[in-house]
Amino acid sequence: MLVPLQDAIAELVHDGDVVALEGFTHLIPHAAGHEIVRQQRRDLTLIRMTPDVIYDQLLGMGCARKLVFSWGGNPGVGSLHRLRDAVEHSWPLALEIEEHSHAGMAAAYAAGAAKLPFGVLRGYRGGDLPARTRVATVTCPFTGEELAAVPALRPDVGIIHAQRADRHGNVQMWGILGVQKETVLAASRSIVTVEEAVDELEPRPGAAVLPAWVVDAVALAPGGAHPSYAHGYYQRDNSFYVAWDAISRERERFLAWMRRHVLGTADIGEYHASLAAEALAV
Repeated sequence: MLVPLQDAIAELVHDGDVVALEGFTHLIPHAAGHEIVRQQRRDLTLIRMTPDVIYDQLLGMGCARKLVFSWGGNPGVGSLHRLRDAVEHSWPLALEIEEHSHAGMAAAYAAGAAKLPFGVLRGYRGGDLPARTRVATVTCPFTGEELAAVPALRPDVGIIHAQRADRHGNVQMWGILGVQKETVLAASRSIVTVEEAVDELEPRPGAAVLPAWVVDAVALAPGGAHPSYAHGYYQRDNSFYVAWDAISRERERFLAWMRRHVLGTADIGEYHASLAAEALAV
């Protein structure tokens, strides 16, 4: 079950796939996103509740044709300049967007995980979003209440980062979980990167376990959530998010950074070594 990340992406992520890389505040699967860039996947539909830096990188490198999301930005800093460039100027490619509310995305993931055709919620009222996205109304057969319905999210590939997995491929994660569980359960194929592999998972209060039979590949990627944090392993790299605003603002500087630190590295270990070398040179 434990495989190199390069092999997992090569086997499970294909051009034209619908791909969701989820993680909320922490455990964001940056290492997997970088490997998608290295392998030059194209024409992807990317799904994420809150696309931030890793999606800015994927979009800026021309990996996607469509983005399904509910909020996008560099958290605590400002805009995603590569996302804006794609939407406003079609650089490097034109980008189709499908925007939802947070609650709508969560309901759509939950429906996908339950293998239902759509999710139901009270929402999408009082604004213009319903006219601009895929949402409909249904009438409750028991109360007559009119409710919003969103199509289930069923990605071809769901990718998450977690703290640990055992040698059998069972995955354990804790802290803020977001929709990671739903992403794996809704997807046709799934990849989980982890901070460490252990012989046996130890019970932890509040932890969630994804059994091996719902995960297609587990890849060891210590530091693979950087610059987000991995609860219990390392802190959020706030300075990176601030620096990204300037790095990503201009196309050529963005491309130079990606060539040096992502395309010019083979894996997560080399990526961190490249960042460290740059920091020492300053």
